[in-house]
Amino acid sequence: MSTETTASVSTHILDTSVGRPAEGVAISLSARGGPDARWQPLGGSATDADGRCKDLPALPEGTTHVRLDFETEAYFLKSKNQQAEAQQDAPANRDSGATGAFFPEVAITFAVTPGEHYHVPLLLNPFGYSVYRGS
Repeated sequence: MSTETTASVSTHILDTSVGRPAEGVAISLSARGGPDARWQPLGGSATDADGRCKDLPALPEGTTHVRLDFETEAYFLKSKNQQAEAQQDAPANRDSGATGAFFPEVAITFAVTPGEHYHVPLLLNPFGYSVYRGS
């Protein structure tokens, strides 16, 4: 929840290779108060069955930059068999490494303004990802 002096952040993940939410992806949240400040780890959570992460830690007052770290490798390892069934006609994951994830982690950094809420969805597949500021 944002206040006049802080921003707030939420996220969710859709696995576009199967057209479903990505459940069980660990997410870490860090913040800093300026481009030259050090990152402060705030904690994290994991996505639920709807691919949403509803309980990320609050941002401290003075936060100007936020980083979300998505641990995608473990998700792709866990769901490798499910994805193989769903992608019967798709190319094999031959170029994505032993885990089936070309991007074993995704780090998204963005600027925030106090009083604003930032929803940052991640559209994910074994060979790429896209993010945007949602609502």
